[in-house]
Amino acid sequence: MLKKIWDKFMNREVISYLIFGVLTTLVNWVVYGMMVRTGVDYRIATAAAWVVSVLFAFVVNKIFVFQSYDLHLACVMKEVTSFTACRAASGVMEMVLMVIMVSWLNMDEYVSKVLVSIVVVVVNYVFSKLFIFRKSEEKPL
Repeated sequence: MLKKIWDKFMNREVISYLIFGVLTTLVNWVVYGMMVRTGVDYRIATAAAWVVSVLFAFVVNKIFVFQSYDLHLACVMKEVTSFTACRAASGVMEMVLMVIMVSWLNMDEYVSKVLVSIVVVVVNYVFSKLFIFRKSEEKPL
């Protein structure tokens, strides 16, 4: 039973998503850290880090993770629109969670950033798998 679960979730797509998810998270953290260190408010730094990491994530998810090689304008526009909308939803979620943790719960902003990043990576995989880069033969849930 555990082997079946392991085999289902540990495949090329999931592993590559995790690798590129870590890289996307690092891009997010580097931008965030650089901005906070230069005196930018954590809320503005969170928003800017999100924009940069979304651009990076779209490219690597399209090409390397979900292997969506269709470069026809209509397909790319559909994917970009869906990707941006889903990432906007998770970006709002990230901002809200950061404000709750840092401003309301007085948690350390870097601890908060780690916890929020884990949640965001999982949510973004689900969005990408089910709504954005779904193969034409796959049915939505």
